[in-house]
Amino acid sequence: QGNADAQYNLGFMYKHGNGVAQDPKKAFEWCRKSADQGDIKAQYCLGIIYRNGDGVSQDFKKAVQWYRK
Repeated sequence: QGNADAQYNLGFMYKHGNGVAQDPKKAFEWCRKSADQGDIKAQYCLGIIYRNGDGVSQDFKKAVQWYRK
């Protein structure tokens, strides 16, 4: 659990290297925690992560699933 907004912000920071070293796997982990709690921004971010294969295997079906949530 935890604070979904803070988790998304950490994911965003890791995805873009804002204030921390860029780390696609950590970006995925933090965005996933937030998305699982219903954060819309994080769900969209996961769609992008899966579409691009950033830190995970590229998977267009999972991308679409996250975009539709």
